[in-house]
Parts: sequence; C-alpha cells; structure tokens
Amino acid sequence: MLKPNNTILSVIDVQGELAHAMYNKETLFENLQKLIKGVKIFGIPILWTEQNPEGLGPTIPEVAILLSDLKPVSKFSFSCCGNERFMEALRALNRNQVLLAGIEAHVCIYQTAVDLVNLGYEVQVVVDAVSSRTKENKLIGLEKIREVGVSLTSVETVLFELLKVAKGSKFREILKIVK
Repeated sequence: MLKPNNTILSVIDVQGELAHAMYNKETLFENLQKLIKGVKIFGIPILWTEQNPEGLGPTIPEVAILLSDLKPVSKFSFSCCGNERFMEALRALNRNQVLLAGIEAHVCIYQTAVDLVNLGYEVQVVVDAVSSRTKENKLIGLEKIREVGVSLTSVETVLFELLKVAKGSKFREILKIVK
C-alpha cells in the first residue's frame, strides 16, 4: 500500500508534439492533471523530467502549469535513472515508493521502471496516466513492466489508496478531482 510519507511521483517527458502524438492523448492529459493535483494534496514530492527539451520542446502547458513550482530535470537517457541530477533528487527524498506517469510506456517509462526495481524501489506505473504513440506499444510496454515485478495501478486507485478513509478535508478535495 502506498504511504504519503514514503511515495514520490515521477512525471516523465510529457512534451510538445510528441505528447500530442500519443494514443488516447485527451484521456492521458486529463489523468496526468488529476494525478498531479491529487498527490499535491498529500504533499507528495514530484520529480519532473524532460527528454532533450531543445529537440522535443517543453512540457505541455496543461501539465507544466501544475508543476510551475518545480524545475524539470533535462535528460538524454531514456531511463530517468541514467541522469545524475534525477538520481540525486530521488536519493535526497529518502522515499522508497515511486509512481511513474508520462510517456512513452515502452521506452522511458519501461526503462525507468526496470532501473528503479533493480535499485530496490517499489514501483507502480499509473496505467491511465501513461501512453505511447500506438496502443500496441503501450500494451507491450506495460507487459514488459509487469514482467519485472512492477505493479500497475490507476489514478483513482492511487488517490484512494493514499486517502485510506472516506472522510475529512483531503477526502473532499480528492472527490472534486475525480468527479
């Protein structure tokens, strides 16, 4: 079970024209926004990456606006773990549970998940907040991710798992997000 004081969210490479080429992009963008808003209610830290931003452009505005209090980590490695700045930030948080969201499921999400598992992290991929350019590549990525022992989850599962109870101000705030 996810614990707010042991969890981080990594939002990976939701950039420019590539993001707009994703399979089921409208749902992807909507769910990324819900997930980011929701984890912020719990005070969960967010690590945000951009793959070669000079080439792929910045994070799409609908996501970047929610992360305006953070600076993205620019990377060239497909796995976030191949970037020293990302790894320093991750280690400094001293948390063991990592949620992965973003693009593409069969490339950066998959390779990051494998590396995090190999480093001893408990990893969950938020299936309705990840995508690839094709449905087939998304499904292949998720299958490979599951094969290495990563749990698959959804935005609502994450938020209600963190919540634990159907009462209080956080519950009311989460309801506004998911409805």
